[in-house]
Amino acid sequence: MSTYYQIFGGKINVLSSDPSNPVKGQVWYNSSTPNLKYKAATTAGVWATGGNLATGRAELAGCGTQTAGLAFGGLRIVGPSGVTVANTEEYNGSSWTAGGNLGTARRLLAGAGTQTAGLAFGGLTTVTVANTEEYNGTSWTAGGNLGIARRLLAGAGTQTAGLAFGGFTTVTVADTEEYDGTSWTAGGTLNTARYGLAGCGIQTAGLAFGGTAVVTPAASNATEEYDGSSWTAGGNLGTARYRLGGAGTQTAGLAFGGRTPTFVAATEEYNGSSWTAGGTLNTARADLAGCGTQLSGLAFGGTTPPATYVRATEEYAGPGTLITKTVTAT
Repeated sequence: MSTYYQIFGGKINVLSSDPSNPVKGQVWYNSSTPNLKYKAATTAGVWATGGNLATGRAELAGCGTQTAGLAFGGLRIVGPSGVTVANTEEYNGSSWTAGGNLGTARRLLAGAGTQTAGLAFGGLTTVTVANTEEYNGTSWTAGGNLGIARRLLAGAGTQTAGLAFGGFTTVTVADTEEYDGTSWTAGGTLNTARYGLAGCGIQTAGLAFGGTAVVTPAASNATEEYDGSSWTAGGNLGTARYRLGGAGTQTAGLAFGGRTPTFVAATEEYNGSSWTAGGTLNTARADLAGCGTQLSGLAFGGTTPPATYVRATEEYAGPGTLITKTVTAT
């Protein structure tokens, strides 16, 4: 049997902190923790606990990556009732810090883009709104309004090439709109009108999944793919659900959480044609937000039964992702 020294050409290092870029199989002792640790690859997707939001809330939106995420808007509990908020928070891979507030406090909105070039659109104040705002890493400024004011919609793309689809006005809508950094124009309509859905991808390769098509919620498993002009049917979700979170791309999507109407922790991974089960969230929840990729996703906020608005953040490591693990004695 080969020894660690024979494989890596050295002894196990004693370090004051974890190495910045360890390779698979590398072992080290962190004297600050103190723990013996090693680098391994996931065989299946797994969620790990991240830093909590400063403001626990549901019905928020997000964008960005696992190490540079953005959370904005939503509904938080104050006393016996909920308050719609304008709060923005920025994630650095371990903790959230305050960013510039939205110009219009709202919930049930959608987002797209990055932490330094974010896009927020639609939602609910006391009425359904069409407002669009653009984030520059510090503050939000007004952009062009959606053509159709709506809430419980989904988004994808970037600040200069955004995509808005589905949602609810006084009825469920199938409309898609495309943003060019200044104004929204009509795109192809969803085959299945629905709200409370999730989305990911880019303006010319978007993905829409889940949601509900009726006022009395009936969870949908429908998935649709956008090519920049029209939507076509994709493979159905394994678990039909609404008010879920999403991340990733059209060929590597991630769906997590939501309601069936039971609150679920289920995660699914999309390969461009079908969904397969991934690792479950540690906290089953709905009305959460997400961002990142299929291999490095981020889930934050949301609500758990009966009506608890959570601060919890979770980080996803998809199959084959290198992760740091701690050796524990049993």
